[in-house]
Amino acid sequence: MSADLSKCLVPDELCELCAPLLPSFAARPQGGGTAPCDERAVFTAVVYVLTTGCAWRYPPPTFGTASSTAHRRFTVWTEVGLWRRMHRAVLDELGVRGAVDWTSAIVDSASVRAQKGDR
Repeated sequence: MSADLSKCLVPDELCELCAPLLPSFAARPQGGGTAPCDERAVFTAVVYVLTTGCAWRYPPPTFGTASSTAHRRFTVWTEVGLWRRMHRAVLDELGVRGAVDWTSAIVDSASVRAQKGDR
């Protein structure tokens, strides 16, 4: 696992599209803490965990970021609505390229039988 895995998970085009959407993290005003980290490495680690189902504490160290940093950024990104904006940006880009066929859609659902009484 090296740069090949990282490029497979987050290709350059996706990185370029998503980079402006990532919130910036400023240095702590009181100083201290760790040095700023590579946003792409953090983003790639988050994508790895989300796509593989790996536990947050076990992403490969080859991504170059601490698992706690990846989880912390994921939490912040979720709170600020990054995933919704990113989804929209990807769909917009695919639409501009004519790579999305909007003439049909698939709706997936699940149905379960209603229970009677207090079960």
